[in-house]
Amino acid sequence: MYIGYARVSTHEQHLALQQDALTHAGCKKIIVDRVSGTVAERPGLAQIKELLRGGDTLVVWRLDRLGRSIKDLITWVSWLEHEGIGLRSLQEVIDTTSPSGKLTFHIFAALAEFERQLIQERTQAGLRAARVRGRVGDRPKVLAPGKRQRAVQLYQAKQLTVKEICEMMGISKTTLCA
Repeated sequence: MYIGYARVSTHEQHLALQQDALTHAGCKKIIVDRVSGTVAERPGLAQIKELLRGGDTLVVWRLDRLGRSIKDLITWVSWLEHEGIGLRSLQEVIDTTSPSGKLTFHIFAALAEFERQLIQERTQAGLRAARVRGRVGDRPKVLAPGKRQRAVQLYQAKQLTVKEICEMMGISKTTLCA
């Protein structure tokens, strides 16, 4: 049986493209995660491991939906092979149920990691160049300094709950804790 796995990094991203492709590929079930690929422990992946049986094939839209590093992907493929389960990636046209598919997987995984490393290097170089010019890459603060100080005072004095402080200031808990 084909079982699909789809993942988006944020709640603003849409799964329709991935889900449509997985359905078209013949997936009987599709498991979804809405979490960054950098997070190793994903609920959907845990569910996938419970569902898959020998002879099944895990189908993903792209390899980067399954893992963000070559190490993650190889770990997954090793586990799948050990369990007698295939991996099929629709965009890279990889099917590990064949020897050529296994080779292609390893080549694409290495290239994908290389591309991510290049992007990281370029980003870091850009941030360093911006700092040299006096620019800081932080996001602007949501709260003005006076409001921020008041929120901290309320929190430290334990006069209000975190929820009450957030409602009063019109901010999220994450903003308050930052």
